[in-house]
Amino acid sequence: MTAIKHALQRDIFTPNDERLLSIVNVCKAGKKKRNCFLCATVTTERPVQVNVVKVKKSDKGDFYKRQTAWALRDLAVVDAKDAVKDNPEFDLHFDKVYKWVASSTVEKNTFISCIWKLNQRYLRKKIDFINVSSQLLEELPKVAEESVPSGENQSVAGGDEEAVDEYQELNAREEQDIEIMMEGCEYAISNAEAFAEKLSRELQVLDGANIQSIMASEKQVNILMKLLDEALKEVDQIELKLSSYEEMLQSVKEQMDQISESNHLIHLSNTNNVKLLSEIEFLVNHMDLAKGHIKALQEGDLTSSRGIEACTNAADALLQCMNVALRPGHDMLHAVKQQQQRFSDLREQFARRLASHLNSVFVQQGHDQSSTLAQHSVELTLPNHHPFHRDLLRYAKLMEWLKNTDYGKYEGLTKNYMDYLSRLYEREIKDFFEVAKIKMTGTTREGKKFGLHGSSGKLTGSTSSLNKLSVQSSGNRRSQSSSLLDMGNMSASDLDVADRTKFDKIFEQVLSELEPLCLAEQDFISKFFKLQQHQSISGTASEVEEMDGGVLVRSYTSGVPQTISSEKDMIRQMMTKIFRCIEPELNNLIALGDKIDSFNSLYMLVKMSHHVWTAQNVDPASFLSTTLGNVLVTVKRNFDKCISNQMKQMDEVKISKKSKVGILPFVAEFEEFAALAESIFKNAERRGDLDKAYIKLIRAVFVSVEKVANESQKTPRDVVMMENFHHIFATLSRLKISCLEAEKKEAKQKYTDHLQSYVIYSLGQPLEKLNHFFEGVEARVAQGVREEEVSYQLAFNKQELRKVIKEYPGKEVKKGLDNLYKKVDKHLCEEENLLQVVWHSMQDEFIRQYKHFEGLIARCYPGSGITMEFTIQDILDYCSSIAQSH
Repeated sequence: MTAIKHALQRDIFTPNDERLLSIVNVCKAGKKKRNCFLCATVTTERPVQVNVVKVKKSDKGDFYKRQTAWALRDLAVVDAKDAVKDNPEFDLHFDKVYKWVASSTVEKNTFISCIWKLNQRYLRKKIDFINVSSQLLEELPKVAEESVPSGENQSVAGGDEEAVDEYQELNAREEQDIEIMMEGCEYAISNAEAFAEKLSRELQVLDGANIQSIMASEKQVNILMKLLDEALKEVDQIELKLSSYEEMLQSVKEQMDQISESNHLIHLSNTNNVKLLSEIEFLVNHMDLAKGHIKALQEGDLTSSRGIEACTNAADALLQCMNVALRPGHDMLHAVKQQQQRFSDLREQFARRLASHLNSVFVQQGHDQSSTLAQHSVELTLPNHHPFHRDLLRYAKLMEWLKNTDYGKYEGLTKNYMDYLSRLYEREIKDFFEVAKIKMTGTTREGKKFGLHGSSGKLTGSTSSLNKLSVQSSGNRRSQSSSLLDMGNMSASDLDVADRTKFDKIFEQVLSELEPLCLAEQDFISKFFKLQQHQSISGTASEVEEMDGGVLVRSYTSGVPQTISSEKDMIRQMMTKIFRCIEPELNNLIALGDKIDSFNSLYMLVKMSHHVWTAQNVDPASFLSTTLGNVLVTVKRNFDKCISNQMKQMDEVKISKKSKVGILPFVAEFEEFAALAESIFKNAERRGDLDKAYIKLIRAVFVSVEKVANESQKTPRDVVMMENFHHIFATLSRLKISCLEAEKKEAKQKYTDHLQSYVIYSLGQPLEKLNHFFEGVEARVAQGVREEEVSYQLAFNKQELRKVIKEYPGKEVKKGLDNLYKKVDKHLCEEENLLQVVWHSMQDEFIRQYKHFEGLIARCYPGSGITMEFTIQDILDYCSSIAQSH
C-alpha cells in the first residue's frame, strides 16, 4: 500500500499541488468487483482545500488516472454500517449516497479517522459519523493532539504514522558501520544465529554500561529531570497560549473564508455584468435601424436618383438587421422579438410600395413607347429601349433586395414585366416586319407582278417558266434561239441580281435590327432581375448539325451548377415570352422571300447561318441563339426544298420530237445556280450545305442528261451527251468548285467519249462500201486466215478491192465529206460552238482510218501495187476548203 501511495502522490497529486494523507482500496457495493482507491488530500496552497478523490486504474495500462473528486465540505454523513462488528462496508453522503466496500476493516477505520481529523482541523462543520465505534471517536482527539504539532506549516494528524510506515533507506555511514561489524564476525552470513547471539550479548553489555553510566550520574539526572519538569510546565503554558491563538486564528480564518467567498461572488457579478453589457451592445449595434433608414423605407422618394439611393441603403441596412446571427437565447428576449416584428413590418410595407411603383413604371413604359411607333412605321428600324433600361437599372439593387427578402413579390414583378413588355414588343415587331415585307415586295404594282395581293398575299412562282421550257424545233434555229433568250431575259428582269441583292440587304437589316434588340433586352433582364446569364464553369453547346433526314437539331451539354443553370433557364423563359412573336414573324418573312424567288433561300441560309454562329459565340444557350437556330431549320428546309424542286423539274423535263435538243434548260439553270451560289456563299460558315446540294444537283443533272439523250429522236444521243457534258465541264472549270472535282473529270470523260463515238459513227457514212470491204477482211483474219492469203478469197480478191476503190475517187470523197459537214452542222447547236472541234476530230479520225486501210492493203495484198485514189494531203485540203466554204 505504501508503494501505491508513493506512486499516486508522484503521478497524480504532486502535479496538482496536493498532498495525499490517507488511502483506502474499495469497490462499489452490490456490483461487479472493480477496485479503485478513495484518497483524502489537501492542497499545499492556502486557503487549504480538502478533497476526497476517486482514483482508478486505466484500462489501457498500469498507470492510474483521476476519475472523480468531491469537496469535503460537501460531505454530510459518514456511515460505517456497524460500530461493533468488523464490517468493511461504509457509505459517504455527498450530493447522493455512494456505497463502498473496503478491502479491510482496518483500512476503512484508518480512512474514516483521517476524514474526522481533517474535518476537525480545517472545516469544523457538522458531519454526522454514524455507526462508528465510540471508542474510536474518543481516541481520535487524543491521537490528534499528540500527532498534530503546532504551527501552520506542520502536517495534519496521522502524519507521524505515515512517517513511521514509510521505508527509510540506510545512509552511507550506517552502511559502512554494518559492513565493519560484519567483517569482524566472519560467520555472520553462514551462521546468522551465532551472529545474532553475539550482537545480543554486545547489546546487553552496552545497556549495562549505559545503566551504570546513568546511575553514576544520578545527580545530573535529577538536575535533568528538574529541568524537564520546568520545560514541561513551559510547554503547557505555550500550549495554552497556542490554543488561545488558535481559537483567535480560527475566527480570523472563518472571516477570511467569508471574505474570499465574497470576493469570488463580486468577481462573478462583475464578469456577468461585462457579459451582459457585451450582449446588449451586440443587440444594439446589430439590431438598431437608424431613423433615417426607417423614414426612407416608409416615405422615401422612388422617382429621384437620390431617393432611390437612400431607399437602397435603407433596404440593405434592414436586411443586415434581419439577417444578423443571434446568439443562443437572444430569440427568447421580448425586445428582440418586438424588433424582429418591427423589421418584418417595415420589409413588408416597403416591398409593397416598391412593387407598386415598379408596376406603374412598367405600364408607363408601354404608353411612352407606343407613342414612338409612328415615326418608325416607315423606316426599317426598331425603337430603342435603352432610355427605359437606363431608368429601370437604377432599381437593380432594390430588385436584388426584393428577390432575397420577398420572392413572391419579386416573382409577381417578373410576371408583370413580361406581360407588359411582350405586348409592347409584339406591336413593335409586327409593325417592323410589315415594313420589311412592303420593302421586299415593292409598290402595289410590283406586288401584282409577283401575284401578291397585299403584304400577306400569295406569290406565284416565276422560275418554273425556265424549268419547263421544251427544246424548240430545228427549223428557224436562230429565231427560236433568240426567242428563248428573250424569255430568259424576261424572267431575269423579274428576278435579276438587283432584286436579289435588295432582298439580301433587307433581310440582313431585319436580322441586324433584331439581334441588338434581343441582346440588349437579355442583358437588361440579367442585370435588373439579378439573374446569372454566364456560367463560371465550362458549358458547351453543339453547333446546328444536319441529320440524315435534312432536319437541323441543337443539343447542349452543361456542367453548370444548379443555381446558375436554373437562372439561365429563367432568363430564357422570360425572353421567350417577351419575344414570342419573333420566330413566327421571321418564318413568315422567310416564306414570303421564298415565294418571291426560291433562290432567295440561298441568301437567307448564308445570313441566318452567320447570325446563328455569332449568337452562339456570345452565348450558345441564349434565347437569340435558340430562336435563330430554330429559324435556321426553316431556312435550311426551304433551301433543301429549292434543291429538291430543281431535281424534280429535271425529272419532268420534256423535249420536242421535231427540234434538235442543244443545251438542256436544266444544264443552263445549274450553271446559273452555281454561279449565284458561289457569289453568295463566298466565305460563308455553312459551305458544307452548299457542297451537299451541289453533289445532289450534279448527279441529277448527269442522270437527266442521259435520260433526255436516250429519248431524243431528232438529235443523235452522242451529240446530246457531248454538248451538255462539254457545257457542264466548262462551267465547273470556270467556277472551280472544289467539291465537284470528281464530277468535272467525269463530265470531261463523258464529253470526250461521246465526241469520239459520234465522230466514228459519222465517218462510217462517206466511205460506206470501203468500210464494209475492210471490215470483211479483218473478219477473215480474225477467223484464222493468214493476211497474205486474204487476196485468194473470192469476195476479197484484188479485183474486188480495185472495184471498191474506184467507187471513191477524190471528187466523190470531197462530196461525201461536204455532206457530212452539213449533217454535223444540223446536229450541233450554236450556243456550244463545237462544230470546228468536231470537224477537226473527224479529220483526224478520217486520216487514222486512211492509214489503217493502207496498212491492211500492204499486209493483205503485198506487191499488188493497189493504192487509194486520194492522199492524206487531199484529205487535209478537202476538210479545210469545206470548213472555209461554210
